[in-house]
Amino acid sequence: MAKSSTQVATNSPTSSLTAQAMTKNPDLIMAVVVVGTVLMMIFPLPVFFLDFLLAISISVALIILLVSIYITKPLEFGVFPTLLLISTLFRLSLNVATTRNILLHGADGEVANLVVGFGKVVVGGNFVVGFVIFIILMVINFIVITKGAGRVAEVAARFTLDAMPGKQMAIDAELNAGHINADEAKKRRKSVEKEADFYGAMDGASKFVRGDAIAGIIITVVNIIVGFSIGVLMHDLTPQDSAARFTLFAVGDGLISAIPALMISTAAGIIVTRATSEGNLGSEVLNQIRIHPKAFYIAAGLIFCLALIPGFPKLSFFILGSILVIFGRMSHNWIDNKKKTEESMKDADERKKDEKDVNNLDSIMKIDMLAIEVGHGLVPLIDPAQDGEVVDRIQGIRKQFAQEMGIIIPQVQLRDNLQLDPGSYQILLKSNKISQGNLMVDYFLAMDPGGVDLPISGETTKDPVYGLPAIWVHKRDKDEAVFRGYTVVNCSTVIATHVTKVLKEHAAELITRQDMQYLIDKLKESNPKVVDEVLQSDRLSLGEIVKVVQNLLREDVSVRDILTLFECLADHCRIIKNPDVLSEQCRKSFGRNIVQKLLNEKEEVLVVTFDRLIEDILSGGLVTTENGTSYINLDAKNAQEILQKLMKSIAAFEREGSQPVLLISAKMRQAFQRLVSRYIPHLVVLSYDEIPGDVNIKNLEMII
Repeated sequence: MAKSSTQVATNSPTSSLTAQAMTKNPDLIMAVVVVGTVLMMIFPLPVFFLDFLLAISISVALIILLVSIYITKPLEFGVFPTLLLISTLFRLSLNVATTRNILLHGADGEVANLVVGFGKVVVGGNFVVGFVIFIILMVINFIVITKGAGRVAEVAARFTLDAMPGKQMAIDAELNAGHINADEAKKRRKSVEKEADFYGAMDGASKFVRGDAIAGIIITVVNIIVGFSIGVLMHDLTPQDSAARFTLFAVGDGLISAIPALMISTAAGIIVTRATSEGNLGSEVLNQIRIHPKAFYIAAGLIFCLALIPGFPKLSFFILGSILVIFGRMSHNWIDNKKKTEESMKDADERKKDEKDVNNLDSIMKIDMLAIEVGHGLVPLIDPAQDGEVVDRIQGIRKQFAQEMGIIIPQVQLRDNLQLDPGSYQILLKSNKISQGNLMVDYFLAMDPGGVDLPISGETTKDPVYGLPAIWVHKRDKDEAVFRGYTVVNCSTVIATHVTKVLKEHAAELITRQDMQYLIDKLKESNPKVVDEVLQSDRLSLGEIVKVVQNLLREDVSVRDILTLFECLADHCRIIKNPDVLSEQCRKSFGRNIVQKLLNEKEEVLVVTFDRLIEDILSGGLVTTENGTSYINLDAKNAQEILQKLMKSIAAFEREGSQPVLLISAKMRQAFQRLVSRYIPHLVVLSYDEIPGDVNIKNLEMII
């Protein structure tokens, strides 16, 4: 007894390890099954093992049939076509193995027990009855179920493929409308692709079932004829004994193969004829039948009438009619309860809707920081499923902007707007339109970089970004335009360039206290002392730091070197609290960074300056408030004269290809920059203190 206990204890871990190995390596198990199935055709199998495999065949077919009944949508059993092929191969291999067993050992009676059992018990030992049943099963399987399922699979595959573009467009429309996110859209597209692949595979898999039915008939006929011949010629059996024995074995073998084939064919028919539903097949059939209780009452009445016909089984019909009446009454009660439940749920939904409307105020009031809206003609540009490039371009711009300017741009929302013209787009900042443009899909924008003499055919227009003259050329003329020297870009590049320009112009409006706190927290991880010095004892509030950063961004000064920014703030925040004055001090610390972007190919900064008289006029109009903010207050005549001279000078140099900056004294720099920015927005105004001593300055003109 102790020895037996030891044996069990020893085997238990082994079986556990085997189960774990099977769970972790299902691919290995499948490979063993397929290879073993092929080997069954080659090597003879012992009777007990053959019985075991035949039982497996019936069990697998039964499991597949039940799974097909319980699934709620066909894709839940997406491996069915492959499983159908493997099970068909398995049954055919078993047919070969049982045929070998019958022909070699049929005369001795050493045949698989299941084969004998089906031959004797199922058909009562009458091989004629068994053969008829086998033929009937094959006809049902081959002509009715298999042919019908194959036709349904063929039509389903065709219509699924035809509907695929429409489903993709519907998904894209929901994504563009904001009803679903990108992950959900990706999931739905994958589901559409899987559905098309599934029905296509089912269309081909149905041919396996038909071939299996034909092979079953041929194998059974071969078993009967060849078995009869072997029994008579090789084992000296009488024709009657040989026919009875081998025909019984062949029919038993055919039945044990036909029944699993019929179950799997039925499973295939159930799967391809099912639509996606919320419940399994049984619940769906029950729910859809009992919504019509009148049908049960009428059927019950007809059944009772049949019971009155002489010679008909009255008891059977009366029992069946009574069951239908009871089921009809139950259906009535179910419908009444369902109506009550729906009414109560409707009331509950209305209450929830009222609560949700209140809760949705938060989402309604939420404003997108940045958004791009396009007309329906430009949707392909913003849809990755249609090879749209704008999404990837925007991500690249956000990364580049963070590297150049030091702030993180919020996510840009892309959506279509049916109120826009098909080829129009607009860029919104905090739900306010700040820029717009028009594009031509399938066309390229060709711009003359200067010096192009050869004209090109196309539709003349203006660059949506900078307003420069341009030409829309068809994609077939793109190479010719490039060859003639034009700068040619596609529509996605135009939108990306436009977004970049807008971001630089409005960068100061994109930085918030929350964003600033994130940058400060990152700086504090590596340089906690300087952060503590600026923020301790409320020397500077978070809002004041944001205003300093906004002043810098407004003049295209990068704050990526946030450590230098905080070092400067730490040096001056004890005395200076005004953000405008602090930003001027920070500009001096960022001087080399500012000048670096202004150097020409000769490493010079091209400048224009005012003569002493104009500087004195400006200095005389400089007003400084109590908190340190300064502005220039001039009479209209002097202000107009100075600005006109400056605009004329800058325009002349720009026509020559130069981009000079205005160099002015430090005390007037900020005040004059704010004055001139209304008239020459792109003009850079520098003070002498902001230019490092080792940088060469070339004065192009002194404005007098």
